Amino acid sequence: MRTTLSAAATALLLIVASANAQDKAREPGDQGRSVTFAGAKNAKVTQVYQRALPGIPGKSLKGVLVEYGPGGYSPSHTHAKSAVIYATVIEGSVRSQVGDGPVVTYRTGQNWTELPGDHHRVSANASRVRPAKILAVFVVDDADPELTIPDKN
Repeated sequence: MRTTLSAAATALLLIVASANAQDKAREPGDQGRSVTFAGAKNAKVTQVYQRALPGIPGKSLKGVLVEYGPGGYSPSHTHAKSAVIYATVIEGSVRSQVGDGPVVTYRTGQNWTELPGDHHRVSANASRVRPAKILAVFVVDDADPELTIPDKN
């Protein structure tokens, strides 16, 4: 399963690179806009990429950079109802819990997948002294207005 997901992620990155090479004009959307969620600590979330998926009407590919300072975390949340997410730790280490699964610590280069309806209960920097970064690649319906929805307390 992990090999299949890694192959899928590699293919996805090749598609993105190819699409950029063919068409330098990206769709503006919310690209570059950073958001902070209530309940977050030392966390920054920035959409860094957006592109309609050719041949799949109504679907987009969106890249989101999540940056955690030392001890940083995001509140428990869900994502857009249509979202399929492939998240990779690109710096440091991150603790993550999806649904009722175990809390797992992912290190640089490791990844996980979130499927529509998954509840992301824990998303936090595993270090109190070093920063951590995640690149989350979303495949999502264009009609979904928000990528991330913090839990209501």
